[in-house]
Amino acid sequence: MSAPVAEAQDAGERGSLEIDRGVLRKIVEHAASGVAGVARTRRGPSAKLSGPAEELRIRLDLPVSYPEPVPETARAVREAVSEELERLADAGVLNVEVTISALVPAARRNRVE
Repeated sequence: MSAPVAEAQDAGERGSLEIDRGVLRKIVEHAASGVAGVARTRRGPSAKLSGPAEELRIRLDLPVSYPEPVPETARAVREAVSEELERLADAGVLNVEVTISALVPAARRNRVE
């Protein structure tokens, strides 16, 4: 005979979930690195987070590929970061401050003549 099924509980009664700041930082950096125009470097994007999880303030250092348009790249990064934090961690973003830390030239192809 099976055990009786417990009645559904309100989410607030089941417990809570806290996501470590290091995890949130990694989500931000991963989301930023996937945006077109962000340079693929060893260091990559670097984020610092402050504020509560419902209103995160993010400072993001970002290498951008040259000659990508910097304002459009920064705008796309802000959107991607906000969407990923909401989707993966149910976290809210108050603002994303982007600093372009490097312009990385596109890789040149060696020409053989």
